[in-house]
Amino acid sequence: MDVNKPTLQEKLTRLRMSFLSQMPARLDKAQQQFSALSDDWDSHASQAVDLHRFFHSIKGTASSFGFTDLAHLAGEGETIMLALIETQDSTEAATQIAPLGSLLSAMKQQLKQLQSHTSSDNGTQSAPSFEMEQFESNLIAGKRKALIYICDDEPEQVSQLGYQLHCFGYSIEFFTDTLSFREAVMKRRPDAVIMDVYFPNGSTAGTDELARLSQVIGEALPAIVLSGYGDFEARLGAVRAGCMAYFTKPARALDLAAKLDELLEGDSREEQLRILVVDDEPEVAAYHSLILQEAGMSVRQLHDPSGILDALQQFNPDLVLADMYMPRCTGVELAAIVRQLPEYVSLPIVYLSSETNRQKQFSAMQVGVEGFITKPVVPEELVAAVVLRAERMRTLRALMSRDSLTGLYNHTSTTEMLHTSLAQAMRLEENLVVVMLDLDNFKAINDLHGHMAGDQVLIALSRILRHRLRSSDIIGRYGGEEFALLLKGVTPGYAEKLVNQLREDFSNIAFTAGKARFNCTFSAGISCYPDYTHADSLRLAADRALYQAKNQGRNQVVVSRPKHD
Repeated sequence: MDVNKPTLQEKLTRLRMSFLSQMPARLDKAQQQFSALSDDWDSHASQAVDLHRFFHSIKGTASSFGFTDLAHLAGEGETIMLALIETQDSTEAATQIAPLGSLLSAMKQQLKQLQSHTSSDNGTQSAPSFEMEQFESNLIAGKRKALIYICDDEPEQVSQLGYQLHCFGYSIEFFTDTLSFREAVMKRRPDAVIMDVYFPNGSTAGTDELARLSQVIGEALPAIVLSGYGDFEARLGAVRAGCMAYFTKPARALDLAAKLDELLEGDSREEQLRILVVDDEPEVAAYHSLILQEAGMSVRQLHDPSGILDALQQFNPDLVLADMYMPRCTGVELAAIVRQLPEYVSLPIVYLSSETNRQKQFSAMQVGVEGFITKPVVPEELVAAVVLRAERMRTLRALMSRDSLTGLYNHTSTTEMLHTSLAQAMRLEENLVVVMLDLDNFKAINDLHGHMAGDQVLIALSRILRHRLRSSDIIGRYGGEEFALLLKGVTPGYAEKLVNQLREDFSNIAFTAGKARFNCTFSAGISCYPDYTHADSLRLAADRALYQAKNQGRNQVVVSRPKHD
């Protein structure tokens, strides 16, 4: 890791300090506008919109940075200015603007207090200019990060949001005006868009641009509106532009990440049913595979039944479609072999055969087979039969193997996968890294902020792990606030670097519970095969390293260095 490169927390701190350093000049300008409007509303009425925008911008940005009192004052100013702008009586407006004087004074006083409290956090450093930053790719290569465009003309606020979404595993690009956003979309289509509504060129310029783009490209971009306004007209414009969600500022990054996941679920690792077709006749297998592939399934063909064990481990199918009669191994024998493996006892197996004798079909199914489809198949019937059984099995398997809160593998499933993954690593002569993660001071979070806040932390960590790790890696909630990772084919040093990056990014996720804002960290221990050659010793070594990380002060990663297994 480059020690000279600023950490994410340092970048966030600089953004906060940048905002505070710019506030005096912005307040002075607002004071001048207020004075001009107080002296002669009619001559300076156009500045009322600018003053309203000042309060609106400060409210959103201050809230995002955790300056709640300043945000509250700005919110009061925004409400007053909105009412004044809407009034048709300039004399009345000139009279009602008076309270803004004391409000601006209160904001200046609040700013002094904030600057005093934050003076120890590099307060003397000059504020960096805002840059359209391209985030670095994940340490684990080969998994494309979803590209998200954020278009908002309040850079300080959206920068912090972008940093947190980056921590969840998204690639973020910023735009502060609709023109540059439009040009970027025409050059490279994003996976999703987060768009503000109000821009200097129009009160609905953001959603108007989305509507125009949908006409040009022929389809609506997956879009979320993030706006300081939550009124009916703004929401109606978002609906008409094809936007799929609407958030008012400040929005939690966790909520936005959840909605982005929902919008992008078509690209998720589990979107296709996986079907293994076992038939010694390649042409027949290819035909059935083609039918299923046309229906949107992922299909692998196996022409030699002796490869069934490797195919099950490598492909992890949701259903096996097998010919009943094969020269080397019959479908009945094949099913019996599969049922010998505890992890595949419930895997659906369906026979494909020209056998029409009901008694023989019944006898063949006694080894625990789900169904019998007679050749030649009707494509629609084949698809319906496969989808029904595979989806049902996937649902049941998820209920049995997944943690209900996080969606990760539960303790039992993770333990079973540790044994099978270790056996595979031994057979392939490759590394297997075990990582045990534990949230720091999690009980204090539950006690102080409540169990709903604790659940929010657990969900956030599980979301980061799912986004940032490979589909071949195994992620489990081992118990309570403890998680287990099984990383295949990587070195302990590589795993340490990866987990440290995850740890740093997770520590910068901001959580909320009522008016309170807090962060959370985790500690981790790492062990590796072939340093340890038994599943229990692998897990215990990672646990010992985890406890060492806790004892050394938490929020760190320790790698087990064994003397002997």
